[in-house]
Amino acid sequence: MQTLLNHRSVRKYTTDPIPEDTLNQILEAGCRASNTGNMQTYSIVVSKSADIKKKLAPAHFNQPMVEAAAAVLTFCVDVRRFTRWCNLRNADVDFNNLQAYTGAFVDAILCSQNVAIAAEKHGLGICFLGTTTYIADKIIDVLGLPQGVVPVTTITMGYPDGETEMSSRLPQKYIVHNEVFHDYTDKDINDCYSALEAEPTSAKFIAENKKENLAQVFSEVRYPRANCQHFSNVFLDVLKKQKLI
Repeated sequence: MQTLLNHRSVRKYTTDPIPEDTLNQILEAGCRASNTGNMQTYSIVVSKSADIKKKLAPAHFNQPMVEAAAAVLTFCVDVRRFTRWCNLRNADVDFNNLQAYTGAFVDAILCSQNVAIAAEKHGLGICFLGTTTYIADKIIDVLGLPQGVVPVTTITMGYPDGETEMSSRLPQKYIVHNEVFHDYTDKDINDCYSALEAEPTSAKFIAENKKENLAQVFSEVRYPRANCQHFSNVFLDVLKKQKLI
């Protein structure tokens, strides 16, 4: 419980490598995650070489932790392995559809979270990269991902260099709904985000971006409509090229 509750995103790492036995234990924890039908339609690409990390960096908007991390783990939807097994066993299979992709996506994310927790338990720091699906075609090229395999999330991993502040979270009472979903009143919404809006860093973000409030920073600067639409179209093209939908 303490490991879970102490989670924080670590973006600065020492140059210390991760011992192979430690990394293997962490990866085994990932492979033991719950998954759809025990098919494990996902793969993990572990990149430790400076050359590969340097090539991956542009696909993650050159965030410094990509090259600084001891390891960069790319979690991929992988229906290729299961499909090939079925083909070799003369079994009729069609995993080029949204249902199969969604199941594999969930499996890959569950695996990545197990890996994250195991890594933190071993004293390592991790950071999830939401940029993985933005320019997925570049990651596919760098990692040589074949048809039926597509990256969906990435974790940078290494030993933390200094202390990292813990990010705030929304109040549990606005995330957990008892029995059925309870829609929000305006008062609920204002209360839900009040602590986040009151943080000193929030005021700084608002001032830096010349916005009226934090919601505008999120929706107009960090995740503007045009960017969301563009990257959605890019990722849909990737899924079609990889014959996943």
